[in-house]
Amino acid sequence: MSLIKIIEVMAILVGAFSGLVEARTKKMDVVGVFTVAFITAFGGGTLRDVLLDIRPLFWVQHQEYAILIFFMSLVASPLLRHLRHIVSERLIVVADALGLGLFSIAGVSTALHANMPLFIASMMGVITGTFGGVLRDIVCNQIPMVLRDGRPYALCSFAGCWIYLLMRKVEIDPTFALWFSVLFIVLLRLLTWFKDVRIK
Repeated sequence: MSLIKIIEVMAILVGAFSGLVEARTKKMDVVGVFTVAFITAFGGGTLRDVLLDIRPLFWVQHQEYAILIFFMSLVASPLLRHLRHIVSERLIVVADALGLGLFSIAGVSTALHANMPLFIASMMGVITGTFGGVLRDIVCNQIPMVLRDGRPYALCSFAGCWIYLLMRKVEIDPTFALWFSVLFIVLLRLLTWFKDVRIK
């Protein structure tokens, strides 16, 4: 399995987990939990593939991704019910930050592979990183996190995507560039959230 595929699987798992947690806090049943986990895990990548005209969609091509989310929902739903005392906004933010970093770099890398210009590639990274969380929040009947808390979110993704693109441009080791950019996005998002840095 290629490194990008590993990143993509990690992103899907983290994204699905944040969807599972959010759905359980809204007291959804197992169907609702699966639905929210599914759209959180696949929403951003699906929109990216549609915009880049990539067929089949990445989760259609790899049905094991969808099967994994299905079984995660079956197991996590009763588990989270018993562990609801540890489920908090902080846990969701941490999971969301991890998903943002992983999905963003997976998205920009996919766009580069499709021979997109650098700016378009960066935007595909932002879309991949943020859109699943937007759909999750909408389905859970709340204003998307990217729009409501004032803390940098999409900007963290955008900055990390450009760091990745610039590191690739100057021919820094691709593996190092990939992990460094993911870590940059995750840490920047967490730093701005915990330090309550807001965009006015």
